[in-house]
Amino acid sequence: MIQHLWERGYKLKKDEKEKVIEELKSEFDKAKAVIFTDYRGLTVAELSELRKLLRNKDIKYKVVKNTLAKIASQGTPISVAKDIMKGPTGIAISYEDPVVAAKKVLEYSKKNEKLKVSSGIIEGQLCALEDIKAIAELPTREVMLSMLAGVFQASIGKCLAVLNATINSFTYAMNALKTKREA
Repeated sequence: MIQHLWERGYKLKKDEKEKVIEELKSEFDKAKAVIFTDYRGLTVAELSELRKLLRNKDIKYKVVKNTLAKIASQGTPISVAKDIMKGPTGIAISYEDPVVAAKKVLEYSKKNEKLKVSSGIIEGQLCALEDIKAIAELPTREVMLSMLAGVFQASIGKCLAVLNATINSFTYAMNALKTKREA
């Protein structure tokens, strides 16, 4: 609520600013990915469209005052980005899969070139735009887990085939020995 007042141009009182800082600090502490954008030129409708796209993937998009965000970032993994926050800053915050956050923000920035992605923090590491693009090309967590399960399943299958071949060879050798002794 307070955030929306600030976005509409209202001046915040000291206690309201403290609430915003407290809320941002909590979000920064829990975030797996924070993508910084420059939203200049986007209309309210376009910002709403971006928020809706991100909300479908449990990603928050906030327009923040840099001074409040810098204060809130102190003592969090986001503190390494305090020098990046210059000019109008929009922040996409993901608590789950950082790959999805990077993909969705870049997807929207390709669709609407007014949104500029500047950098981000992925799993506590400062990432330039090129790094975010590389991360966005990775498969999602679910796809990677299924690939890993496939690797384990293939390894177990190969191990069973080797063991089965050993048993079959042993059985064949025993039958050959039995046939030879009977003859």
